[in-house]
Amino acid sequence: MTARKTHSTAFTGISKKRVMPGMYTGSALDFVPVKAILLAALLAGCAVPPGAGESLAGTSWQLVKFQGGDGKVITPEERANYSVAFAGDGTFNVQFDCNRGRGGWKSGGKNQLEFGPMALTRAMCPPGSLHDQLVKHWPFVRSYVMQDGRLYLALMADGGIYEFMASPAP
Repeated sequence: MTARKTHSTAFTGISKKRVMPGMYTGSALDFVPVKAILLAALLAGCAVPPGAGESLAGTSWQLVKFQGGDGKVITPEERANYSVAFAGDGTFNVQFDCNRGRGGWKSGGKNQLEFGPMALTRAMCPPGSLHDQLVKHWPFVRSYVMQDGRLYLALMADGGIYEFMASPAP
């Protein structure tokens, strides 16, 4: 095997290099159209057509149960006392037993959900209320799934899942 030498001038900034017979010696720019086509195909595959995913905006829900990461299930005595409504402007309203609250929500991607700070009334709820647990868990909700008329809110780190059923808007 004999190696061919390629030379270039110092003005182009390309150094001397050895080339094997049959090796492509074109410019890296020759691959730009291929890269552009591959990038366009990748982005097209990631795009979600409008209406393909269900949105939380304009929906209202009542709590059915909470199932902890340890398998423990807690159900509210009165579902109507525990509700959440998502507005199209990125705000939400909640009723956590004897208290009401309002805050912001956002979905950074499919089935992702984060709640912002929440303003909440501070009445003392009766014993057995899920108020304190919901207030503690709410900032740790990270994802959701809507299926068969139900909304499932999952806490980060497998902390548990809140199951809600659809309810009329307040």
